[in-house]
Amino acid sequence: MQSAEHHLPPLPDKVSEIVEKMFSRYPLLESSREGMLRAYRAIAAVFGQHGILYLCGNGGSFADALHIKGELAKRFETNRPIRDPELIFRLDQSEIGKKLAANLEGGFPVLVLGESHSLRSAYENDREPSLAYAQELYSFSSLHLQTQHAHASVGMAPIPGVLLGISTSGNAENVLAAMTLAKASQITTISFTGPPGGLLANLSDIDWRVPGDSAAEIQENQVPLYHALCRMLEAHFV
Repeated sequence: MQSAEHHLPPLPDKVSEIVEKMFSRYPLLESSREGMLRAYRAIAAVFGQHGILYLCGNGGSFADALHIKGELAKRFETNRPIRDPELIFRLDQSEIGKKLAANLEGGFPVLVLGESHSLRSAYENDREPSLAYAQELYSFSSLHLQTQHAHASVGMAPIPGVLLGISTSGNAENVLAAMTLAKASQITTISFTGPPGGLLANLSDIDWRVPGDSAAEIQENQVPLYHALCRMLEAHFV
């Protein structure tokens, strides 16, 4: 059966070069190619519409979520100067503003669920711990609901969003809860898991599985894939 990627527009040359170089270095990850490309297209579409990428995971996967944010929310490999001439003009009215204009880097809007330890610990202490990520996501979900009643009163259009849930087993309960809320909130969902996929793979819009015989191997194999994804997104927009 032909891959769904064959029916989509070709990748930009810079993006295609990143993809081919990565898989030539890591041929054992070839089975993850389509998942990575689908994740890239979904996230690029959301960023292109000024939407938000949400990330979540536990333990090493939480660290990977923070790592991804670190590559996307500032310069990764390519300079990303401020490009908004009106913003630059307003900043140039003061010395600190000039310093900001000269040093700030273009960043993508990325939020790691659970990064606010005070919010997370407060909710886990007061309510159901496994729903803490979902609670934080719920604070933003009204931005994404594509229903008339959600935005008519405030006169705004829905903002697109995408959730990347990271779990080597695919069964992390708190990630699953966040993804369930994301789907109900009409946020695109991507599962980033090991070979079995688990419950997350069955629930997500995009099923991105990574080879490995243990949690450690899966996480080791996820790193070059999400690094390539960050490079692809940067090349797409810069």
